Amino acid sequence: MDSVEISLLTCQPHDEIYSLYGHTAIRYHDLRKGGIDVAFNYGVFDFKKPLFGLRFVFGLTDYELGAYPYRFFQEEYRRLGSMVTEQVLNLTDEEKAILQLALAENMEDENRVYRYNYFYNNCTTKARDIIEKSINGKIEYESRDDYAPSYREMVHEMTRDNPWSRFGNDLLLGIQADSKTNMRQQEFLPYNLMYDFDHAQIYLYGQYRPLIKERRIAVPAGVQTVKQGFPLTPLECMIILLGIGLIIFLIEWKKRIAFVAWEVLLMLITGIIGIVLFLMLFSQHPTVSLNLQFILLNPLPWFFLWQVIKGKRTRYWHITAVLCILFLIGGLFQSYAEGIWNLALCLLLQSILHIFCKRNEK
Repeated sequence: MDSVEISLLTCQPHDEIYSLYGHTAIRYHDLRKGGIDVAFNYGVFDFKKPLFGLRFVFGLTDYELGAYPYRFFQEEYRRLGSMVTEQVLNLTDEEKAILQLALAENMEDENRVYRYNYFYNNCTTKARDIIEKSINGKIEYESRDDYAPSYREMVHEMTRDNPWSRFGNDLLLGIQADSKTNMRQQEFLPYNLMYDFDHAQIYLYGQYRPLIKERRIAVPAGVQTVKQGFPLTPLECMIILLGIGLIIFLIEWKKRIAFVAWEVLLMLITGIIGIVLFLMLFSQHPTVSLNLQFILLNPLPWFFLWQVIKGKRTRYWHITAVLCILFLIGGLFQSYAEGIWNLALCLLLQSILHIFCKRNEK
């Protein structure tokens, strides 16, 4: 085992939506001539499996451990233009043997598949856990008292250049995603684990040794191809929606009328998002089950849509006014998706219009 190096590989994000947060793998490298050089990757999945997207949303996605020649792993990230950082673990020969055996056991058919959870059981946490279990001693991490972001803040940091991904995440994430995290929880992100490993020590029998023996660049950063998405950000779309809503409201207020087409559009937007959030109540992801945005964004509009289309009197706008106020209060406890406040204001304006017109007629 003295000729074997085992390393943690941390991969820079690239433009694909599944890679916006980076990636982690383990390299097993026998330095002797003709020795094996293998990448162990806990992030293997198949997009072609039936209902993959739906299963992912509900937290029912199975990932698996894959092992293949390191040169293929290296070439993949070189082609993507993503930098790969290699941290050689400072392990004893005994610890290398234990880790080798653990990886081999994980590769068996009955062990290689696991239930994926983005925050709690992903390709990064799986790599961390199997390394920790193989070390004969206690890993002591350097505390980071000045770093206690929430899950949502960490997701925002990784999706700062992908506003629609950030918007979708914020729609689905509930109030638990706004809680401050500890070091262990932060290590679901590859870069956080890489940082913690860099500053970790192994303690055994009164002696300390650094967890990382050497750090090097396995794949240098290259040129990444950025796909052009929708030209407007979610916030820009919502600003346009609010601008249209204010103009329509002023006309409606002046003429004491309601534009049915506008109200139907607002109800459709609210109702479609509401169905998605309703389904998330049954998701296995723990950070999406309690979502205060559901106060306003729920399937309720579908029960009143036909009445509004027919121009009949309905209690929907009175109910919506109450929900808008509760939604406003909920914003004190949870961060909402960017621009959702604008949609709420449009609904509130329509509610005020209907309540005023009804009183006026009386």
